[in-house]
Amino acid sequence: MNYKKFMLQAINDADKYKYTAKPNPVVGAILLKEESIISSGCHEQYGCNHAEINAIENAKKNIGKIFKDFSELTLICSLEPCSHVGKTGSCAHKIVESGIKNVIIGSIDPNPKVSGKGIKILKDNDVSVTIGILDELVEQQNKSFFFKHRNKRPYITVKIASSKDGKSHYPNISQTDITSKESKKDVQIVRANHDAILTGGNTLRSDNPRMNARVHFSLNQPKKILLTNKSFDLTYNFFKDNNVDIHKTKNLDKIIKSYYRDEITSILVEAGPKLVNSFLKANLVDELIVYRSNIELGSDGVDWFEDNNAIEKYDFKLESSCRIDNDIKETYKK
Repeated sequence: MNYKKFMLQAINDADKYKYTAKPNPVVGAILLKEESIISSGCHEQYGCNHAEINAIENAKKNIGKIFKDFSELTLICSLEPCSHVGKTGSCAHKIVESGIKNVIIGSIDPNPKVSGKGIKILKDNDVSVTIGILDELVEQQNKSFFFKHRNKRPYITVKIASSKDGKSHYPNISQTDITSKESKKDVQIVRANHDAILTGGNTLRSDNPRMNARVHFSLNQPKKILLTNKSFDLTYNFFKDNNVDIHKTKNLDKIIKSYYRDEITSILVEAGPKLVNSFLKANLVDELIVYRSNIELGSDGVDWFEDNNAIEKYDFKLESSCRIDNDIKETYKK
């Protein structure tokens, strides 16, 4: 049987929950009897049932109607069933207990707590396992999750708002408004796609930002990370919601790698030129998003980068460019 179309459906179904399952990966599962779909399930909410369990529970109401027992069914799941017991039980053991005898897996889980272990539990209990159906799509869908476990640190995106002439702001002014309202709305989506938002003390004190994702859909708000070795006021907007990690060390590599043991897979850096350039110099930027306005700040403006060729200097290549109102949004990747 060609399982690709069912795997593609599982992947597409899972994508609906990318804002509520995070920082966990999104996963979809489908139970088949021959070519017929009996049930489906996704990992819908962080801390709740995984996709395989939801598919099994949804199928139970059809026992004795559409199928006699689970041994007749094939399970399609986009990511390897988990082997360990965390906030939920082991999916691999639940599959074995259900009586399912055939499992089709999109991709092996890169998390060392799981990687191959879920598959071993299935095989040790006489479950037939097929691996690698549309695995590239599964990895693309969960790019920061795979990146983190392969590189032992979260995926880092830097977002900046730049004038046409590459400036950040005017000095000695609390806030310089450069980009359009539509660009600011788009930034909210960028925030929603990340597990954490990081800023520095200078931005905190000068802009008093809230830095949450203000969107019209349900999501798990990003964690907040503050880097500063100076005093700060807890009445700032930044502290009004979500828990905040505060780091006083200047060792960026140590700070970022400390999140390998955390569940955070992606961090969005929203900061001023000094901290942004520190991340670039430390080779800790994987993606750079530039909202470029048609406004020029002139010679009095503060440069975003320490030289005019910074993006190319750090081996970034333009991946996409689109117009948002009067601004241009550019995405660079290595």
